[in-house]
Amino acid sequence: MSALDIPFRLDRSRNATVQVFEHLRAQIVSLALKPGAVLARPALCEYFQLSQSPIREALLRLEEERLVDIYPQHQTRVRPIDLAAARQAHFFRLSVELEIAWVLARQPRPDLGKALQDLVARQRGCLEADDLESFTRIDMDFHLRMYEVSELPDLWSMMRRCSGNLDRLRRLHLPLNGKARSILRQHGQIARCIGLGDAAGARRAVRQHLAGTLQALDVLRARFPCMMLPVDYEPA
Repeated sequence: MSALDIPFRLDRSRNATVQVFEHLRAQIVSLALKPGAVLARPALCEYFQLSQSPIREALLRLEEERLVDIYPQHQTRVRPIDLAAARQAHFFRLSVELEIAWVLARQPRPDLGKALQDLVARQRGCLEADDLESFTRIDMDFHLRMYEVSELPDLWSMMRRCSGNLDRLRRLHLPLNGKARSILRQHGQIARCIGLGDAAGARRAVRQHLAGTLQALDVLRARFPCMMLPVDYEPA
């Protein structure tokens, strides 16, 4: 089954462009739509049962996030993973989440610590069931909870908008070398530190947690060379 064979139902109460964008972005970030995949507008119009206008606007938004390349009057392709964009997203996320961890753990937060541990337990169940899609969704829920409790929802939205290429790297890394198990351990440590009010420990745990994928970049490039942008890449 191709990514565009997955059933799609338009919600008439929501903006059509937003729904097309969200659906295609999810398929690209999950690697269901792989680098190099052609996104032909006539096929997309037929798939979404929409006119050219919302399709075009959705593709432009994906281009802004460096997830597709649009070749005018020709075609649109899913862009290989942009490592420069991934590094910038990592720097932004690390800077923000180190401060969030520090603020949340300046005093003991046992209720928040337990809520985060409950998410870790749910992630563990997904891993035991070999359900990496649900594992990844709960991973996002874990971090989102920290932003919400910190009353920083707009920063979460900003971080998500710039993280598409970093998320694709993480998807490549997740099944390899015990990465998922290390995420469980690191999430557990972050939750414990926040629950106990160990601010310095929470920051150390966040730094260790967010460093893993970029530290494995050479391995990922060697294993998945066709997924990455070459250094001298320039769209036509």
